[in-house]
Amino acid sequence: MSLQGRDLINISDFSLEELVFILDQAEEMERLLHRDSRLLAGRVLATAFYEPSTRTRLSFEAAMLRLDGGVIGFADPRTSSVSKGETIADTVRILESYADVIVMRHWLEGAAQVAADYAQIPLINAGDGGHQHPTQTLTDLFTIRRGRGQVAGAHIGLCGDLKFGRTVHSLLTALRHFDVRITCIAPDSLQLPEHYLHPGQTVQRTADLAEVISDLDVLYMTRIQKERFADPSEYEAVRGTYVLDPVLLSRAKPEMLILHPLPRVDEISYQVDADRRAAYFGQAAYGVPVRMALLAALLGRIDSSHLPDPPPRQIQYRHDLRCPNSRCVNFAEPYTEPRMELLSEEPLVLKCGYCEQEWRPGKPPAS
Repeated sequence: MSLQGRDLINISDFSLEELVFILDQAEEMERLLHRDSRLLAGRVLATAFYEPSTRTRLSFEAAMLRLDGGVIGFADPRTSSVSKGETIADTVRILESYADVIVMRHWLEGAAQVAADYAQIPLINAGDGGHQHPTQTLTDLFTIRRGRGQVAGAHIGLCGDLKFGRTVHSLLTALRHFDVRITCIAPDSLQLPEHYLHPGQTVQRTADLAEVISDLDVLYMTRIQKERFADPSEYEAVRGTYVLDPVLLSRAKPEMLILHPLPRVDEISYQVDADRRAAYFGQAAYGVPVRMALLAALLGRIDSSHLPDPPPRQIQYRHDLRCPNSRCVNFAEPYTEPRMELLSEEPLVLKCGYCEQEWRPGKPPAS
């Protein structure tokens, strides 16, 4: 099945073969970084960033420009008609008349899915609240593969904010395709929600980074995200929980990779930057060739017609119950149709098709 014209909303939208194809093509794109290429000449990317971004937005723009495409869009919703109350649906329907592909970041979980429902051109999720960040995951996989030669066989530690960390949620989804060990390192209040695990996927859980660092092949550090906490006191209770410094790093394997989606606050000491295991600035740089490959594939400039069709997905939805998660687009934007996947009849268990939160009617949604 060709990638041309497809959306990338959730990393699960792509099969293992499609993920590997993008990673392989990203290696080819590295050779074009400093050469003249007209691969996307005449094509236009629209960026719709409702939340701040440095790496994701600029690497997408750089990717498009490196391939001779054009870029339009906004980096602050206050400078657009969003400030006047324009909905996601109406914004993307306007953008598609000006561009060939849209990249969107939004604070609401499931916002990218709504955008894709209304847009007739490819829609790429650049982060939707605490839900997913699939293009970061492509960059993460590329970095691990370049650093280790392969992803399979690695013991990967995910450390920090695993509750709201959309980069972690996406990476876990992709890692189900690979034979890896996963350890989730977080305080209880920020541990990984169960609904982000996939059938057959198990993780070890701990709050003690020092206890496990010596056994890790990859340490994926994340920032504790102040902006995701409704109560500032809850953030203050966990801020600074993990700090990777040379003393702690001395316990790690000499070949362990240190990844971080950035920005960092205080969770990685600046003294670590000079360590050869620090891969996070290279990781950020890899975002350009990875996104070059993705844009070229979705716009049909790379032939992906040989890829096998993914297995059909049989999902039974209920449309009579709106998602109760206040961070979900279905809760916040009334025009969106409820989309509850039926997981179990007895007891009744539902999963929102936008934010992927599981819900048992009569009980409050998971926080």
